[in-house]
Amino acid sequence: MFVLETIEDRVKERLTKYLGRDDTGIRKVVLRHFLDGDMFTTGDVYKYLHETDFDVSYRGVSAMVGLMNTRLGILSIDVTGDHNVYLLKGDYRDIVRSVLDNY
Repeated sequence: MFVLETIEDRVKERLTKYLGRDDTGIRKVVLRHFLDGDMFTTGDVYKYLHETDFDVSYRGVSAMVGLMNTRLGILSIDVTGDHNVYLLKGDYRDIVRSVLDNY
């Protein structure tokens, strides 16, 4: 029998694997931050993580957010200003919430 895998299924699987490799919990915190907030630059995310006592570099945060955008496909990006602005895509909010709640 042929079973079609939905985009939502693939995103959920990718998120689960991505969080499974998160030894410090930082990825979960960043995803929760995007769920709770709105639009953020890399600098905003860096500042938030620094304030929550994560020892991170700006380049590391930039790489993490960029990966969430390109590999996971859950963020949209606005590159028109001086800094890239990232936003969790509305179609994926419930999926991200579900995966985080079950993790």
